[in-house]
Amino acid sequence: MDISTVRQSVVAVRATVPDDAFTANTLGTLREGSGVVISKKGLVLTVGYLITEAEEVWLTAHDGKVYPGHALAYDQETGFGLIQALAPLSLPALEVGSSTLSEIGDDVTVIDGMGERARCQIVAKQEFAGYWEYLLDEAIFTAPAHPSWGGAALIGEDGRLIGIGSLRLQMSHGNDVADINMMIPIDLLAPILNDLITRGQVNRPPRPWLGAFSAESNNGVVVMNVTPGSPAAEAGLKQGDVIAEIRDGDVEGLADFYRKVWKSGPAGAEIPMRVLRDGRDAWLRVKTADRQSFLKKPQMQ
Repeated sequence: MDISTVRQSVVAVRATVPDDAFTANTLGTLREGSGVVISKKGLVLTVGYLITEAEEVWLTAHDGKVYPGHALAYDQETGFGLIQALAPLSLPALEVGSSTLSEIGDDVTVIDGMGERARCQIVAKQEFAGYWEYLLDEAIFTAPAHPSWGGAALIGEDGRLIGIGSLRLQMSHGNDVADINMMIPIDLLAPILNDLITRGQVNRPPRPWLGAFSAESNNGVVVMNVTPGSPAAEAGLKQGDVIAEIRDGDVEGLADFYRKVWKSGPAGAEIPMRVLRDGRDAWLRVKTADRQSFLKKPQMQ
């Protein structure tokens, strides 16, 4: 793999978001990370949280040149974000590989937009449930962790793109704790790419959204926080509530909770849930929503 050539395709991403944006309090108004040039037409793939509700996007190439960009699309389900450069990029497009063909133990490379490189290995490929109502059936986990993971390129041994950096987590092994990165597999992109380019979103019904940040507990799922103005807040869901049941089904972990919510009807459907609060049972009815409807739409610079 010619690492110098690969580096040319990875850019730094800087996005600014209005103070009154829905995600400003949780994700901040200045977001910085990386992105990967994936086409000669100036398409840059990144992680979606960097550009959600962005009013300005700037791309910085390896040689220091700065290009304006437009937040073209963010797919809530995969977590991918897509930027359209608004000036011709004199940068090569990185060839896309296959994350399905990667295996645990494979040597890989993570590169950020500043050209910083980390040699690492795939340490796991497994289901991942995020506290913000996010679920991947199979995410890629790499170690050691890259310090600038957001939107960084995960490169296979053949020099092709196999994933995009999303998170930094910790993995326990016996008494040892190691920092790892969670990567979004690149094979999730092909089925939705055309929709993202032409429509700005994927042509499928939106998933029902609650607006609750949650984690697994022994008795089900515990609410860590509730987004103000969200369906969960309107229904009276509170921090510390343990969600034990959705409709007629017991909740068995975070991934199971999400799947039950998403199968309970379209966005806008009312979902009954049993919660444990201060040692007592309570039933709440949450009218779900389309998360996208709460977000500012991308504006062309």
